Amino acid sequence: MRHEPATAAARSPSPPRPPAYPLLGHLPWMAKDAPGFFTRCARDHGGVVALALGGWPALLVTDPDAIEPILVRNHTSYIKHRFFWRHVRAIFGEGLLTSNGALWQRQRRLAAPAFAGRKLDGYGPIMVRMTQELLETWTPGRARDLHADMMGLTLRIAARTLFGSEVKEEVERIDHAVTLLMEEIAARYARPFLIPDAVPLPGHIRYRRGLKVVEDVIARIIAERRARPTEASDLLTLYMQARDEDGGGMSDRQLRDEMVTLLLAGHETTALVLSWAWYELARHPQAQERLVAEIDEVLGDRPAGVEDVRRLPFATCIVNESMRLYPPGWAVGRETTQAVEIGGWPVAKGTTVIMAPWVLHRDPRWFDDPEAFRPERWEDGLEERLPRFAYMPFSGGPRVCIGGRFSMMEAILVLVTIARRFRLAPVAGRETTPFPSITLRPKGGVWVAPQARGGA
Repeated sequence: MRHEPATAAARSPSPPRPPAYPLLGHLPWMAKDAPGFFTRCARDHGGVVALALGGWPALLVTDPDAIEPILVRNHTSYIKHRFFWRHVRAIFGEGLLTSNGALWQRQRRLAAPAFAGRKLDGYGPIMVRMTQELLETWTPGRARDLHADMMGLTLRIAARTLFGSEVKEEVERIDHAVTLLMEEIAARYARPFLIPDAVPLPGHIRYRRGLKVVEDVIARIIAERRARPTEASDLLTLYMQARDEDGGGMSDRQLRDEMVTLLLAGHETTALVLSWAWYELARHPQAQERLVAEIDEVLGDRPAGVEDVRRLPFATCIVNESMRLYPPGWAVGRETTQAVEIGGWPVAKGTTVIMAPWVLHRDPRWFDDPEAFRPERWEDGLEERLPRFAYMPFSGGPRVCIGGRFSMMEAILVLVTIARRFRLAPVAGRETTPFPSITLRPKGGVWVAPQARGGA
């Protein structure tokens, strides 16, 4: 049954609102279990629910029809929301993820060629080769944290394809740094007020240390490129050669912001998709064997190529199902720049609007047996039958994830390359739970025991 607002005659002045804590509003509940809290709000109060984030007014929107005008039709009435992003300004600065207006449009235009079709085709062999190099380090029967492997692999791929650089020696340091950043960000989201980074709280100290590691790597990549200019057409070159109407280039700060954004956001999303996919495949050996059968039929003994991506439909179903159950961007936020109407309710300027793919993707109105891992659900054209924003792993509208196609191609090629060589089984006694920060990370890692496939 669809949740609908009351008729105009009976409509209350604001959407239904769950009980709130004094002063802090709903932040304590969100800090404890934000995905679960959002799910209960939608179940108990409907598709548009008023929240209180300390002193910040907010709406939780989980009605696909109400999401469409926010992301598409009336998108100019919204900016990236400040309540949450203010906590991570030191990381992303004014990069694509956080900027607005003319700056965002300019940077988006600059980045677009790096994710165009022909350019993407050239990335495929790099993705497969680096995956094969990783698999050479695996020992059959020896347990390993697949999430750590995927984070390191996709980081190397992002650095090599987008910036023409290698970060192999720095993978462990960056992975540890990103973990520190995400843990501190999750803690900050529960605060109703902003505490400056300079305040020497233990979490702030870890946060600054993690950020310095990332910035040092970015500075090294930029310095190397400036010392040895190249005619390559990677994204870093495009950024460094870009000129505005007055002939000025991108400032060092803006260059840093864009590189940090694309390096961190670009590699983390795909790493999470792959981590959660293998988490479920290890627990569902029948799905894993069906994937292997498809690989054998399509590829035989040769490695996967870009041209094979469309010929591996069940691999695509697995990636779609992973993003349904565990959307990397589990919550998407905007802020109103003027008075608007959302789902039939009047909404004031300055309201934070939260759209929750975690809730949408597990809604029984759109997905049968929504908590179950069932890749085959995508085989009969489900995506075309769904309401437009019932499934939104890459957000939507003008600000749809610029690297969505990159991520899908990478996830399929890496998934298939691993499955050709190893079967993965879960490791007993290792717990994995979703940890919501900016992204949805697997707390405790994804521990698997690889077993070599015969003849691979």
